[in-house]
Amino acid sequence: MSVTLQGRSLLTWLDYSGEEIRYLLDLSKQVKAESKNAKTPQRFIGKTIALLFEKRSTRTRCAFETAFGEEGGHPVFLSTADIQLGAKESIEDTARVLGRMFSAIQFRGFKQETVETLAKYSGVPVYNGLTDQFHPTQALADIMTLEESLGPSKGKTLCFVGDGRNNVARSLMVICAKLGVHFTVITPQELNPDAALQACCAPLAAASGAKIAITADTAAVAGADAIYTDVWTSMGEEDKKEERKRLLSPYQVNQALMDKTGRTDSIFLHCLPAVKGEEVTAGVIDGPQSRAWDEAENRKHTIKAIMLATLNNA
Repeated sequence: MSVTLQGRSLLTWLDYSGEEIRYLLDLSKQVKAESKNAKTPQRFIGKTIALLFEKRSTRTRCAFETAFGEEGGHPVFLSTADIQLGAKESIEDTARVLGRMFSAIQFRGFKQETVETLAKYSGVPVYNGLTDQFHPTQALADIMTLEESLGPSKGKTLCFVGDGRNNVARSLMVICAKLGVHFTVITPQELNPDAALQACCAPLAAASGAKIAITADTAAVAGADAIYTDVWTSMGEEDKKEERKRLLSPYQVNQALMDKTGRTDSIFLHCLPAVKGEEVTAGVIDGPQSRAWDEAENRKHTIKAIMLATLNNA
């Protein structure tokens, strides 16, 4: 069966089948190969994208702007200081206006409801560049990086160590459940992923053959193909910094934890930015097992693939 994604938004991987995600991964690898061979086919000529940012960004902003621009399209960055997003103008009305002026919209901010409203009322593809609930473009780059290092992701084991409620952990749970990747969240009980998401992912995992586990025991990294972590305090939760340190200090990814996999070929992943000395030691993230910098580069290739598939039906 051929995959057609033209006109689709990406709000969460819950809206995509495993086959569709697999298609985007393969397209991402093709796009990366083109980049390495200095090919820029100019597939976005005449197209525009509005990049809406409530939260600061390095990788997401740079990935969208360079991916769109080098293909001949025109990206327009808009922060909350630039437009009336949810202030003097409703999200619905902003969506209606932008949808008449742009080929697509990217949103990075706080509420999942905002990106869903933009998709509902704009009439153009909308991409979730990060909300408090999900970070789907990051998860696709994570799986691509895993596959570059270790081969097909189905049947591999990925352990997320840290805040199990955060948007990256939640997105990884969904994409792993869809693709048949075994996924373990290692977190203190207070920070377990919410029950609703667990219930949603359970039948998806059963269908794909993935095993989803949640535990507070770091010994669960034994045999893991990859260990993943993220900052202990997410944007917007700065007032919880000391509490997070108290809860998560035992979950720092250091060489001793990496060694608990019992393997020398296990890799380390991090969505960045990293607070070295907190969730991960410099020795690990800057060491030979780290793929964090490949992962950062792959944000661009996966985002370009998503846009090609949904704007150009690539």
